[in-house]
Amino acid sequence: MTAALSAHELIARHRSTLDQALEAIRTRAYWSPHPEHPKAYGENGSLDAAAGKAAFDALLGSRLDLGQPGTDDWVGGETSPYGVDLGVTYPHADLDVLLPAMKAGQRAWRDAGAEQRAVVCLEILKRISDRTHEFAHAVMHTSGQAFMMAFQAGGPHAQDRGLEAVAYAYVEQVRTPDNAEWAKPQGKRDPLAMNKQFTPVPRGIALMIGCNTFPTWNGYPGLFASLATGNAVLVKPHPRAVLPLALTVQVAREVLAEAGFDPNLVALAAERPGEGIAKTLALRPEIRIIDYTGSTEFGDWLEANARQAQVYTEKAGVNTVVVHSTSDYKGMLANLAFSLSLYSGQMCTTPQNLLVPREGISTDQGPKSYDEVVADLAQSVDGLLGDDARANALLGAIVNPDVKARLEAAAGLGEVALASREITNPDFPGAVVRTPVIVKLDGAKPDDEAAYMSECFGPVSFAVAVDSAEDAAELLRRTVREKGAMTVGAYTTDPDVEQAVQEVCLEEAAQLSLNLTGGVYVNQTAAFSDFHGSGGNPAASAALCDGAFVANRFRVVEVRRDA
Repeated sequence: MTAALSAHELIARHRSTLDQALEAIRTRAYWSPHPEHPKAYGENGSLDAAAGKAAFDALLGSRLDLGQPGTDDWVGGETSPYGVDLGVTYPHADLDVLLPAMKAGQRAWRDAGAEQRAVVCLEILKRISDRTHEFAHAVMHTSGQAFMMAFQAGGPHAQDRGLEAVAYAYVEQVRTPDNAEWAKPQGKRDPLAMNKQFTPVPRGIALMIGCNTFPTWNGYPGLFASLATGNAVLVKPHPRAVLPLALTVQVAREVLAEAGFDPNLVALAAERPGEGIAKTLALRPEIRIIDYTGSTEFGDWLEANARQAQVYTEKAGVNTVVVHSTSDYKGMLANLAFSLSLYSGQMCTTPQNLLVPREGISTDQGPKSYDEVVADLAQSVDGLLGDDARANALLGAIVNPDVKARLEAAAGLGEVALASREITNPDFPGAVVRTPVIVKLDGAKPDDEAAYMSECFGPVSFAVAVDSAEDAAELLRRTVREKGAMTVGAYTTDPDVEQAVQEVCLEEAAQLSLNLTGGVYVNQTAAFSDFHGSGGNPAASAALCDGAFVANRFRVVEVRRDA
């Protein structure tokens, strides 16, 4: 295959970016090559807002032909949470044709080496970045995120996570040298001398199972970690969120072909309505790596049944915030209100349980009773979302009917401190937009435990009254150990309480945020610096992103010869 993009050209173009990424994951300092502001796009080949919207509109009602082998049908059926019928159709694959074709390109991709694979991945990410406005609309109309969130989380933040995975993959592959000269002294005799060659060898075909809510942000780490370590990647999107990942596959195939590699190293597996091909794919012997974000039930099934594959899961958890005391009561309430409201709570990192001592908390505004804390938080959420335009920009749309049903059922679980209300989106009358509900529960009542010890994904939070800070720490420990947590938050001015909560999180492997009162929120993480999940509690079997996330996607094979 003739390369239009030489390895030398790609290294010259992207090596400095790779080096900066390597430095960022070493220092954990802030860095990103992908602009967050929409106005930063429109030069050097990137699409501005108008061009990006036009490119998205041109996709509606179209057939997205990826040129994949084994296409036996065309499938689609996505309807935006904003009420727009996308009408895009995608290739449906005959797996017995597609999977062998994907495997055929792996030898050349393996032999290219870690650096060349890394810069090819960076070229893919650069071209995706240039189309960020187009991708933002695709993410918005499949996930229900409001546009600005879809732009940032689905665009630059997702691209950062992909680049982060490439950097970690590169580090782990070059940890062992390509060649080594080995000599063992033998006294008066000649030394034993050998030449040793070490090659990172991919496991096989990786299956990336996409999610509905964050198709790119949650999808890119696994996709690029597998690709950068030499594996072919089959992308199986969520049936409601195919378009962003189909566009990703399209870009990846174009870059691979231009760089002289087999484009079938990356392919799409779209499915017919109700076909449910994830289980079928997960058990195929060709599939050696699986990345999955979604329900605990299916994640557990993958871990138990896909025994031929290395499985990385991000599942459900019960995220908890301990509210003990604060030196900035107003800032705490504003921070929590935003965290509960962002994207209608449809984030795996959104707090669900707020543990508040029943005798109240100490604050810079004096003592506040449990009832006052809950009422003030409800008022803060109400104030944040009181203007419908701002509410639409923060909440987005409810992603599916299951979330709406859980929201409506939550009001019957206890005393409602903040009722959910319906909001109309003037631009998209078909959107289902709801404000969060806050329900008061008692941690000492067994009847309430079933509610707060189960994940209620969506804009639902429980204010759980507990007997003391010690009681809160123990309930936190039990919650993380039994149900898992992607995030934990705590507010306290007491060093002993802070130490107790921190010790729980260290022992149960949960990521902790302390006393957030400004513009950083418990449900947001920064690539190159923050770890998303830990891989150490039931919520996830992997962290995004660390060495463990990439190192087992390849093995090092040694060839040795007498020197």
